[in-house]
Parts: sequence; C-alpha cells; structure tokens
Amino acid sequence: MKKYIVTGAGQGIGHQIALQLMEEGHLVVMNDIDPSLLSGPYVKAGDVSSPHFIKELVAFAQTLPGELAGCVCNAGITTFGSFWDYSPESMKSLLDLNIQGTFFLIQEVATAIRSEGNSGSIVVTSSVTGHQAHPDLAAYGMTKAALNQLVQNLIIDLSPVQIRINSVSPGATMTERTEKDANYLKEWSRLTPLGKPADVADIAEAVCFFLSDKAKHITGQTLIVDGGWTSVSPPPLA
Repeated sequence: MKKYIVTGAGQGIGHQIALQLMEEGHLVVMNDIDPSLLSGPYVKAGDVSSPHFIKELVAFAQTLPGELAGCVCNAGITTFGSFWDYSPESMKSLLDLNIQGTFFLIQEVATAIRSEGNSGSIVVTSSVTGHQAHPDLAAYGMTKAALNQLVQNLIIDLSPVQIRINSVSPGATMTERTEKDANYLKEWSRLTPLGKPADVADIAEAVCFFLSDKAKHITGQTLIVDGGWTSVSPPPLA
C-alpha cells in the first residue's frame, strides 16, 4: 500500500485530492490548520508553515502502514491587495506558508522516501496567477511562479533518487470559498473559453495522474488546468 500526505485537505481541492487517492486504494494523511475541517482515519492538524510541525507530520506518516510514496503540497493562502499599499505583514504570512512551508515539506518528505530506499512522486499546487498577471495578486502570483521554478529546479536533486516532482496550476475553480461569491460562476463561465470554471475533481484528476505510474517518466513539469483561460487571460470585471 502506498501512502501520501495531502496538506490543506480540510476542504476544496485538497479534500478532493485526498478522497480520490483513498478511492484508488492509497492511505492518505490529511492535514489542515483547522482541525474542525478534518475527518478520516488518518488526520494531523497543524500549520505547515512551521518546519517543526512539518517534521511532526512526516514522522506521523512514517508510523502508519505502507510505503511513503509522496505528498501533495496543497496548503497555501491567497492575499489580495494593491501593489501600492501591500503590507509587510501580508507578505510575511504569504511567504511563510506558500514558499517556506512548501519547500521544507518537500525536503522532509523526499528525505524520508530516500531513507526508505523507495521511489516517489510529489505534486505542488500552483496557480494560473504564477503564469499570467492578475489584478491585486502580484504578491500571490509571485509565490506561485516561484513554486513552478522550484519544481523545475528540484529535478536536479530528486531525479537521482527516483523521486518525481510536478506542479498543477488551477484556474478558476468552484470550491467552498469561491461559491460564497454570488457572481463567481457566472463571471468565470463568461471568461473561460470552455464556458465554465473547473470543479475540484478536475484538479484532483490532474494531481492524481502525476502521482500515478501513468506519469512515471514525467517530472519537472507544470500542468495548467484552467479551461483555456491563460491563452486569452481576460481579468474579471472590476
């Protein structure tokens, strides 16, 4: 049995990824900072911006049955704000989780897989805003572009130990958060060439493909799942 860690798994894309992996017969350690969102046989609440907690999370996963085969670095925050008055406090929280948390989770999981002598696969959740400019998301988009570069760079370190790493960049996606915007579905259906935003299963399918043996010769890549939006990139109405 293979086992995976999925962060940010309490709801939305991360939750769907965890469910699909379990449906495929894998053991999944679900992580979220909010314990009230977690339910399942193997959960570990905590803040993956903390290198100390990351070590706890991976150590917990190693105590469970099966072979640690990888992780999905899905936890992240989105901070909106004009470039002209964006605050250092917002920047710090963004960098701590999106960049530091992802980097050190990959490091810890990859070290564990290497120590067990197994192969593995890691997927990072990025964003279309790491590829195209978007209003009020300069800082957030910067972190996602950095993750895409990190994925590309880490093939140097991970390939020799047979660990693959890829990223998935979702576009507009219907989640618990976006459904709270009454105009979201209508607006992004208008803006998306395929005529509707993604649902969480669309993103989970891409992530689970990268984790699977069907992608056994694919590494260092970023797959955009956005219904064609980045090809034309119209912003939403102000």
